[in-house]
Amino acid sequence: MSDKPAGSESTAPKSTYTVSARGKADHQSVIKFLKQNFAAVPLGQIESVFGFVEPSTLYGGRFYLMRQLSERDTGLLADHGIGLRIPFTNHFATKEEFDANRALLAKYHHKRNSIICTNDDLAYWIKQEFPDYDIEASVIKNLLKPEQIEEAFGLYDTLVLPMVLNDDEAFLAALAQKDRIRLFANAGCAYTCPARICYKSISKFNKGLGGEFKCSQDLKAREMQGMIDFELQRLRNLGFHKFKLLRARAGAQTGY
Repeated sequence: MSDKPAGSESTAPKSTYTVSARGKADHQSVIKFLKQNFAAVPLGQIESVFGFVEPSTLYGGRFYLMRQLSERDTGLLADHGIGLRIPFTNHFATKEEFDANRALLAKYHHKRNSIICTNDDLAYWIKQEFPDYDIEASVIKNLLKPEQIEEAFGLYDTLVLPMVLNDDEAFLAALAQKDRIRLFANAGCAYTCPARICYKSISKFNKGLGGEFKCSQDLKAREMQGMIDFELQRLRNLGFHKFKLLRARAGAQTGY
């Protein structure tokens, strides 16, 4: 995953990665976790780690079951100059919920840290009151058209594009502001998902509203698809240097 060996000539920016803390054991320090699970990436190229901190109704994407990054972990990340990326990707957000999360947002408010958002209102409220955060548009927003991407740049500092766009070189090459775009380095079930209905159902669960988990793919077919690694040099050659990297579950099934 690292860039060219020392001594090679290159004017391209160094690639950086945001990586997932999902699956980290409670007793394991985040730095040990990174070295064991993302050994192919030099620690200096890990820009940020994303995962749940203290409880909030604003998490989305995955069920909130427990804290993934402890107080010690967030301190270790800061000591190593690695950002904390908080996944406030719930589809639904109210001003009252934003008010209830002010203390959490204030606690981690720092220029190296970032918030991932799906809800535009939430992104706006956070940006207005906590301007040092990088606000990133979640892949859940499914930005597939140039006009959608251009509009999103008006609100978000960085954007994560859907995995499927990694296959469309002409589309990617034509995009402006590539330094504000993050692409997936690898992919799980979302790469082939026809509907992504799981995200809204999880958003409701994380608010304590119940309901049922919904998936648009057959579970066995999804697991058999496993993890897919993209050829990163091809994406670097197109001008991209920010990547999101997932960790495969045991058996190389769809990622954490």
